[in-house]
Amino acid sequence: MAFPGPFIHDIDPVIGTILGVHLWWYGLSYTLGFSNAHFFLKRRRLGLDLSQAAVYNLSLLLAFGVLLGGRIVEVVFYEWPFYSENLHLIPAFWLGGMASHGLLIGGLLAVWIFCRSHDKPFLEIADALAIPAAFILGAGRIGNFIDGQILGSITDVPWAVKFPDAEGFRHPVVLYDGIKNLLIIPVLWFAARRRIPAGLITGIFLFLYAFLRIPVDIFREYPTSLMGLATGQALNLMMSVMGLGLIVFVYRFRTSNGLNGELATHRSDESEPTGFNWRPALFVALLIFSLTIPSDWTQDIPERYGERHAGLENSVIYPRISLPPSDSSTP
Repeated sequence: MAFPGPFIHDIDPVIGTILGVHLWWYGLSYTLGFSNAHFFLKRRRLGLDLSQAAVYNLSLLLAFGVLLGGRIVEVVFYEWPFYSENLHLIPAFWLGGMASHGLLIGGLLAVWIFCRSHDKPFLEIADALAIPAAFILGAGRIGNFIDGQILGSITDVPWAVKFPDAEGFRHPVVLYDGIKNLLIIPVLWFAARRRIPAGLITGIFLFLYAFLRIPVDIFREYPTSLMGLATGQALNLMMSVMGLGLIVFVYRFRTSNGLNGELATHRSDESEPTGFNWRPALFVALLIFSLTIPSDWTQDIPERYGERHAGLENSVIYPRISLPPSDSSTP
């Protein structure tokens, strides 16, 4: 049976526009991911010994950590030559520029901060969030594809895609990575149903996410390099080692100490807040703000989308950005 294709990508990356601000399909993946993590925590809060307020605190920290982590890694490792000349654009999330490795790093740091401030076991909470993390990374890649970003190498496979503003038909490498992320979920779910040491699920997730991405990224075009490798591949190797190291640590040290992944037996004495609760309002604001994030390098917005969607050519919110001749604008 013949495979349908190749596919001409002509999907509008913008869901809609409110008061001159565009809402993006890619940004929707963050909104769905943060919502999924929040409701996942609410369903499991008693088993995790979390109060309602603690669930909101963790959800807020997680959202902030993911957004800041993705932004910082993008700025430092992918677009520093551009940002060094445009420091004022670093906070402009609505102009794009997020790195998936940074999402994970920022999320883990946020969980660590929460556990330190609320006296909770870090590895157990991180284990509980591994499945929602795999979901948001998978949903994000679907958003990348809808936005027409992250290019694979030129190919003639039947499922090749002709992306906007790119020559030739290419591997839909972003879908390869998204499917890989979603397929990690049943593996983590299977592991979560077993009596295993705390931290093992987190280690498995980090290792599978990064290690399985190495063959996927072979088909991806990277305009930047790190340590002599494509930037993403260097980060994949480092994160693979990190995940494998956590697995070894769990088996060698935590198993020998008889820690089996159960939460501490003490119950939280944290009281629920009285009066106006600002946490839900702030969380909803973050969900709405996430919708404004497009899938691309900052320096490509609005250059890449300007001709395809009215309102991105030049405005206060989406300024035309002048690039030096040596800079690349290929994602």
